Amino acid sequence: MSYIEYILENGESWLLYATRINLLNESKEDLKELRQQALSEPKIKSYLNDIADFHSILVSNHKNPELPIHKLLFLLEIGLDTDVEEIQKAVDTIMAHKDKNGVYQSLTNIPKHFGGSGEDTFGWCLCDAPLLLYALLKAGINYENHIKQGVEYLLSFYKTQGFPCVVSQEHGKFRGPGRKDDCCPYATLIMLKLLSYIPEYKKSKISKEMAMILFSLWENSLEKHPYMFYMGTDFRKLKAPAMWYDIVSVADVLSHFDFVRSDSRFLEMVALIKDKQDENELFTPQAAYQKCKNWDFGQKKQPSPYLTYLCKQILIRVGL
Repeated sequence: MSYIEYILENGESWLLYATRINLLNESKEDLKELRQQALSEPKIKSYLNDIADFHSILVSNHKNPELPIHKLLFLLEIGLDTDVEEIQKAVDTIMAHKDKNGVYQSLTNIPKHFGGSGEDTFGWCLCDAPLLLYALLKAGINYENHIKQGVEYLLSFYKTQGFPCVVSQEHGKFRGPGRKDDCCPYATLIMLKLLSYIPEYKKSKISKEMAMILFSLWENSLEKHPYMFYMGTDFRKLKAPAMWYDIVSVADVLSHFDFVRSDSRFLEMVALIKDKQDENELFTPQAAYQKCKNWDFGQKKQPSPYLTYLCKQILIRVGL
């Protein structure tokens, strides 16, 4: 049995829909019935319900898979779009909170002892704002009119060592647990993810420099872990969804850039992922988010159709 057959036989309807669009290149127009089945899946309905009330959860831990931004990106990346009422509502809610610099805001509460106001406040951190811009791009929102200004403003914080920990003025003096001038690996990663979806930046100097920063952290993983972001044992465990700082997430972002394809460090990452597949080319999670335990990727005992789908997308992009 091929991995595609395994996914199609063992995956839920939402994953069959994503697979047929993104791996088999079938038309959405021909998959209307399957799409409706996907929308009827209880877990998808739950995610849709959660994103419709987009600012219902305070953004206090960016690693939390329950955050509406992570759920919205998951839904968009499996092929759903703004003709789904709840996705359109989420997009409208995001767009209702934008600052004068064109950056969209999240609802956060930074305690006073961490430099914030101690109150629920709309503002942004460089570890969430790029994802909101990316989600709007994925949702088909016009780049020139609604996204470009925010992208250019966030890019203005770039330094030769990467993006530092930056927050909007609403969040006072807050910053993460690291030296002020250090690169924040996660902010750098999601800024690169954002640029991967903007044609004018796909081959840009800044994209290349950001990729090299991530490669440098990979090369020096024993010594360099700014803001407590490590590329050690836990980083190298296969995990889904690709929403944080781990090998699947990093390789997924990098795989969208042609210029990394021959880089030995990228090839090391990809080889590490490829070597973890079994004899049937299936992938089993080596780590899991507790809050995702009801999904096929929320366990570590058997192959995951969705993790296999994610890893195969990476391998296909690089010709493996």
